[in-house]
Parts: sequence; structure tokens; C-alpha cells
Amino acid sequence: MNMQKIKANGIEINIEDRGPEGAPAILFVNGYTSTMMSWPEELMEGLRAEGFRVIRYDNRDVGHTEKLSGIPDIPAVAKAVRAGEKPDMPYTLADMAADGMGVLDALGIDKAHVMGISMGGMIVQRMAIHHPDRLLSVTSIMSTTGNPNLPQASEAAMEALREQPASDEREVVIAHRMKGRRVYESPAYRKTEDELRELVAREFDHMYYPEGATRQYAAIVGDGSRVDELAKVRVPFLVIHGKADPLVPVEGGIDTAKAVPGATLELIEGMGHDLPVPLCETYVRLIADHAKGATAGAQAAD
Repeated sequence: MNMQKIKANGIEINIEDRGPEGAPAILFVNGYTSTMMSWPEELMEGLRAEGFRVIRYDNRDVGHTEKLSGIPDIPAVAKAVRAGEKPDMPYTLADMAADGMGVLDALGIDKAHVMGISMGGMIVQRMAIHHPDRLLSVTSIMSTTGNPNLPQASEAAMEALREQPASDEREVVIAHRMKGRRVYESPAYRKTEDELRELVAREFDHMYYPEGATRQYAAIVGDGSRVDELAKVRVPFLVIHGKADPLVPVEGGIDTAKAVPGATLELIEGMGHDLPVPLCETYVRLIADHAKGATAGAQAAD
């Protein structure tokens, strides 16, 4: 595994560049509190086999990327957003989007395809808003626009997200996270106990750092609605969402596709809030076709 730490956007970021160097790059952007270890091998290697340079990284405050400081007041952040004021928080989703652009800079990549899941989908939306000249295409997966009028997560899914483990001991945390993921995993593609444990243990062993969750959550809450800004995006845009997602209901994906002019929407039966291995072939096909089509369109325009 070719991991390395680079300086990007003023912080130290842990990345993995699978290559091949010189191929069109796809930058993978993680979701809330998850590390680069959350991506299925079948998805990464599938896209690499399609001729893309695969790059993933740990967001700030998770994994082996630099940890920030400050404990935000989440209710105060939410109140400021409702009042149309600037929230007081350690960093924003726009800062996290700039981190990704910093990764491209450090690797000498002028333009790339970007894809993000959940919070990562929000981050790539911010990339499209603030850095459209750096993007060849965008894929936003199981994410949303921040529109306050959309249906919210189910109570069970929110409880699974909020509930904390009884201690920081490895086995306690792994069991706790397995229980939580069962609540919002894809109902048609449930993992075996061994498969789920292997995934959760891999993330824990990469780095367990619960403090970062509060700062990342503040960035999500503090970003408010992106609907009006997304209406100005002209980057080729693909939205993928599961019809059975209890954490970010399918209306979030529909709203994202509706907000971005010309966006393509793909809704998947039986998919919840995860990336099941049996669906990776579908993801690879959708993302590769979208990215290749965007590249061909850009070349034709030139």
C-alpha cells in the first residue's frame, strides 16, 4: 500500500496514489468520520482497470491526516445558519474541499474527476462550486444539498450515528460500530458478520480518533443549503443514491440532481447508506462511463 504524507492546503494529509501515473485521475473523498480504508477494493481496482489513476486520502481530523483543534457548539452553529449568519466553527466544508485541491496540487495534477460519499458528496459539491476549473467531472454518492426542507434521517439511523461506545477499547468500539452500521446498511446486500467486522476493524486499526467527529459534524451543519450555488455548476455531474437509504433519504440525491443543471441521476434498488461489494461492478460502470463521457465532451469542446 503506497501511502504517503504530503503538505496540502496548509496541513499534512495522508494519501494513497495507486496510479497509474499519467492516467486521468479520480480523487476519492470520504464520508463523515470515515477514513480512506472505507473504500471497497473492488471499486478502486475496478476503476483502475478502466484506465483511471486512483487516489484516495484521509480527510482532516481522521486517519493519519493532521488533527485540528477546537470544540464547536453544534446548536449555536445550527442557530447561526438558520439566522443567515456566519457560524463559529474550526473549519468549513469549503476548507475540506480545498484540502482535496491541495492533494491534486501536491501530485502535480491540473484537473481530475472527483467522487465523494455522504459528507464526501457534500465536499465534492463544494469543489464544483469553488474549483470548477480543476474538475473534469463530479460523482456525488448518497449525499444531499443541505436543503432544510428535505426529509430527515430515520430516528434509528440518527441514534446509530449519535450513540457513543462505552469505552475506547478496540473490541468495544468495533462491536459498537458494527451495530450502528447494521441500521443503515443496504437491506438487499447485507454483509456477513465476518465481512462487517473486517471492514470496521480495518478502519479502527488505521486510526481511531473520535474527537474529530464533532468538528466534521459542525462543518456539515454549518454549510447550510447549497441549492442556489449548485444551480451555477456546469461541471458534468452524476448523482448515485440508494432507494433504501435511512440516513440520507433518497430525496437528498433527487434534490442534488435537480439542483445541478444537466446532472444525471441513478437510483439503486435495495441500496442503503454504504457501498456493498455486489454493487461495485454497477458503480464502476456508472462512474467510468460518466467520467469518460465528460472527458470526451471536454476534448470535443476544445
